[in-house]
Amino acid sequence: MHENAQPTGGFRRDAGPDPAHPATDTTQTFGHDSDLSFVPFGAELTEVEHEAIAALPSRSGLLLVRSGPTAGARYLLDADVTTVGRHPEADIFFDDVTVSRRHAEVTRTGPTFELVDQRSLNGTYVNGERVDRAVLTDGAELRIGKFRLNFFAAPADRGQVAGG
Repeated sequence: MHENAQPTGGFRRDAGPDPAHPATDTTQTFGHDSDLSFVPFGAELTEVEHEAIAALPSRSGLLLVRSGPTAGARYLLDADVTTVGRHPEADIFFDDVTVSRRHAEVTRTGPTFELVDQRSLNGTYVNGERVDRAVLTDGAELRIGKFRLNFFAAPADRGQVAGG
């Protein structure tokens, strides 16, 4: 181990000898943009997932966790703001070091949902592209840390949602 390395989950701060450059942040991130392949999951929905999507009330959405430690989990989006992160009080709690404490928010305006990154370390991705904010279309794939999710809008609202 490097003499200045500290066992803090991949975070190391080296104290450089030059006072003009006192420290270099060498935080390790999860993957690189080029490593984040986009493989849609939409065609692989189970009958139960289809039924859950069909039962969504107007002005709501559903996030299905497709891969990651909580694969198979479903999250109903029925509030104007839903927080996502590693903080225990997040509305959607992902307990994994690849997720920032306050990673992202899903905001709702009418029938439209938008994913807003909260300056997360590893970024927030929609359909394979790193985004600061993006309107969610039906079937969109989200990546938050090592978690991959699909977003589904309420069937009654699909004609009103951008790109749906």
